[in-house]
Amino acid sequence: MKILDSFFGPHSQNLAKALDRTTVRHGLLTNNLANINTPGYKRRDVEFGIALEQEMNSGLRGTTPDGEVKVTQGSMRLDGNSAVLEQEMMGIAETELRYQALTELTSRYFRGLRDAIKEGRG
Repeated sequence: MKILDSFFGPHSQNLAKALDRTTVRHGLLTNNLANINTPGYKRRDVEFGIALEQEMNSGLRGTTPDGEVKVTQGSMRLDGNSAVLEQEMMGIAETELRYQALTELTSRYFRGLRDAIKEGRG
């Protein structure tokens, strides 16, 4: 892995971590949505902005701590469920947009590497 790291640099790892994080968040939000009518269900989410800021402060080399997935207590219905339909749908839409942007950045990054390699051969 060290050889790939030196060749691609930390950018590919950073993009991979960000894509992984959006995938985790999407899974949590869809699980919240699936349990919207389950009595006593506690909403779970990943606070993406805080986690990203922590990684940026640490040079984007840290691993994802397990403590990032949070059970939120927000407004609770009479049945003890804390999931809110509108909040889950908005979170899913935001996460999908973030994922699309990250895949575009990843594509551009590797396209740039490919173009640099092609020019070097010429």
